[in-house]
Amino acid sequence: MTYSNLQIFTVELIGTFILVLFATGSIVYDVKVFDGQLGIPFAALAPFVALLIGVYSFGKISLAHFNPAVTIGYYITGHISKIQIVYYFAAEIIGALLGSLFVLTFIGDQANLGANTPNLDFSLFVIFPVEVLASALLMGVIFYVVYTKGLRGFSGIAIGGIVGLDIMFLAFISGASMNPARALAPALLSGTFENLWLYWTAPYVGTMIVAFLFRKKFQAQRAANYE
Repeated sequence: MTYSNLQIFTVELIGTFILVLFATGSIVYDVKVFDGQLGIPFAALAPFVALLIGVYSFGKISLAHFNPAVTIGYYITGHISKIQIVYYFAAEIIGALLGSLFVLTFIGDQANLGANTPNLDFSLFVIFPVEVLASALLMGVIFYVVYTKGLRGFSGIAIGGIVGLDIMFLAFISGASMNPARALAPALLSGTFENLWLYWTAPYVGTMIVAFLFRKKFQAQRAANYE
């Protein structure tokens, strides 16, 4: 079944809203209620749950990007058209902003609304590659699930799982955003822009590297399907 761009826009907006609500709201809630004692494990679990919901609910309609960097990866591999990038980006950014607005209104304004923050005890020459790596791992798992089709029933677990693991093991260095929209919304509403450049560059580098590595595999897959 072919879905319209409006349908794709709608589910991407909802999915990104859920992701940002869980990913940033968990951080704000932890700081507000538990004084940050739940820490990284709680911050890793929340987006895992959000992606379980989003991937299984909307994956068949939009491929469940919820992330502009993932959208660019899917464009490189030929899964979406140029005009669809506009629909995806608009939906992801609007959904993320609505998610942060919901957090601000109903949860609180602590921790800069959950904005990503790198650990400046590390050099930028460590932070940037780590954020690239986190994003590349995410894109790699997504493409592996799509390419093999063998993990289709576990796609939400695999994708949510790699996000959770990236946050668990890499957030203490780079913040492990992996997602420009998720980074933009809380930064914009809290007025904290100093680290935003990192999350609007490194994730794209990571997903683009992986997309170029997978592009021939998907081209071959499509050619085989037409034979």
